[in-house]
Amino acid sequence: MSTLYIIPTPIGNLEDITLRALRLLKEVDFILAEDTRTTKKLLNHYEIQNQLIANHIHNEHKALQGHIDRIKAARAVALVSDAGTPAISDPGFLLVRECYLQGIDVVCLPGATAIIPAIVGSGFPLNSFVFEGFLPHKKGRQTKWKQLADEQRTIVLYESPHRIVKCLKEIQEFLGEERQVCVARELSKLHEEFLRGTAGEIIAHFDKHPPKGEIVVVIDANK
Repeated sequence: MSTLYIIPTPIGNLEDITLRALRLLKEVDFILAEDTRTTKKLLNHYEIQNQLIANHIHNEHKALQGHIDRIKAARAVALVSDAGTPAISDPGFLLVRECYLQGIDVVCLPGATAIIPAIVGSGFPLNSFVFEGFLPHKKGRQTKWKQLADEQRTIVLYESPHRIVKCLKEIQEFLGEERQVCVARELSKLHEEFLRGTAGEIIAHFDKHPPKGEIVVVIDANK
């Protein structure tokens, strides 16, 4: 019976990987990677040699059956994304679902993700939260904000540095100028930063310090 191992990889600091993950990356027959170049850097850091096969957002539909055939012919296969846990706002969902449908064992390892350190570090309530990933860029974006306006749970979003100011202005417009926000940037990396306050206060910060890197936005619940 073949097994697909879903293996989280560091979101920044290369030390944030488990011993089990390192062992499996060595032992599996091959590794399906979002970007083989990025994964190669991780493998080189830990002196791991293994075959890498691309599984990215541009080929995941077309290559799905081919990947399934390869997994069935193997003993064990790993799935990784560029950073964090595969299938969370990254490729992987289609492959995992198809493995279940075709009777292939799926094992997901616990490990790195940007969501948890961002929400814990925000200081907002943790008993319940909603994760929205990346909001639609255009169509449906305003509708989504209107749905989130009355959300009684802490809200977690991913955002790019190019759209973070736009996102903060939309928080002001749809959720209110006094709603508390935490922007977590470059988590686990050298320039990690947590910015807390109203959307307007964080916009003022970015006016002086243009945002860079990976960003998680945590929004306090509607009280």
